[in-house]
Amino acid sequence: MLENLFKLSEKKTDVKTEIIAGVTTFLAMAYILAVNPGILGAAGMDVHSVFMATAISSGFASILMGILANYPVALAPGMGVNAFFTYTAVLTMGETWQSALAAVFVSGVIFLVISVTGVRKMIINAIPKQMKLAIGAGIGFFIAFVGLMNAGIVVSSESTGVTLGNLTDPTVLLAIVGILVTIALIGKNVPAAVFFGLLITAVIGLIAGFMGVEGMPQLPESMAMNFEMNTVGAFMDGFDQLFSDLGNMFIIVFSFLFVDFFDTAGTLVAIGNRIGLVNEQGELENVEKALLSDAIGTIAGAALGTSTVTSFVESSSGVAVGGKTGLTAVTTGVLFFLSIFLAPLVLSVVTSAVTTPALVAVGILMAQQLKGIDWDDFAFAAASFITIAMMILTYSISNGMALGFITYAIAMVATNRSKEVSPVVWCLVAIFVLYFGFLA
Repeated sequence: MLENLFKLSEKKTDVKTEIIAGVTTFLAMAYILAVNPGILGAAGMDVHSVFMATAISSGFASILMGILANYPVALAPGMGVNAFFTYTAVLTMGETWQSALAAVFVSGVIFLVISVTGVRKMIINAIPKQMKLAIGAGIGFFIAFVGLMNAGIVVSSESTGVTLGNLTDPTVLLAIVGILVTIALIGKNVPAAVFFGLLITAVIGLIAGFMGVEGMPQLPESMAMNFEMNTVGAFMDGFDQLFSDLGNMFIIVFSFLFVDFFDTAGTLVAIGNRIGLVNEQGELENVEKALLSDAIGTIAGAALGTSTVTSFVESSSGVAVGGKTGLTAVTTGVLFFLSIFLAPLVLSVVTSAVTTPALVAVGILMAQQLKGIDWDDFAFAAASFITIAMMILTYSISNGMALGFITYAIAMVATNRSKEVSPVVWCLVAIFVLYFGFLA
């Protein structure tokens, strides 16, 4: 059955290799089970319910990807877009978490539509590659900044805006030690380095807690399971508020759609190239089915109560140990379902100080996209710089994206290359300008 479903012989692999690859992928991305509830919890959502939604949506979407597209790519609520959900859509733009979930649902439906039409190719070809890279890198910096703020390593300051926190605080010290450990593991190319960095940080915190240090992670008093999820279907209560402000609705839905769309495309192309799924025309085999799986995962995630579900680049860790088929993704999905039974342990042990190393590490990895930007081309350099800087300095992913596109258009006009700007980008720029004018 497995041979017929996943074409193992044709892909020159076997069941054992695929299962090991699936376990490796799960370990590489399991940190999302701890980090996502913490980030969405700051938006007012029930942390346990978000954990359940994260595990279930990740398991469902990963298995769907494996069976439908036969790709060794696992999915889960994406880093960066969950930060946008909480810190921009809810805490900055004033949406409720229910209306933010409604926006995720709408973006998933739109993604589903463009996944089964030719719109996908048009949009991908319209956005300059350097802008895609800048947005990915900018989100990396933003994620790291959020982690540093949550841990108290960076704090607010009336005179300078932000400043260094109290380095004698035990929780700050725990986060710093965790960051250094995680960086060391990544530097030594340890498989699942981010996950093991999180695990080591948690163990150090538990030991410190047993020794009487305040603010450290604690073991749960009970491992009793609670399967209650008050987030299921909550998105339906958010449509009224979401559609009450069309300006907010556009920027939020567009941001969810854009990040998911291009994160997924980048991940699929990178992994497809590695396992021979790209044909001579540069097209990926079964890519529409892969995008369809991603879109359905986002819709299911919104219905369950989590932010945008997307293809995880950490899937490359499973590919690195031999994963070539959907059996790898299915294995990862099954492990996500099994993780539900560890919910009390994860939610008690994994604090902000424990998750900060994962956020910083993911930020570093995402920032590596900067090397693909043509910094000698001033138009791209200016647009990329503004995109990244304004994401951090305005504490808003959407503001950074919008200002980056506007800068790109102006720089292209100034360098007499306005004809190189696609009509799609001009439309986006016009909408962003109107949006900022409306805000003013």
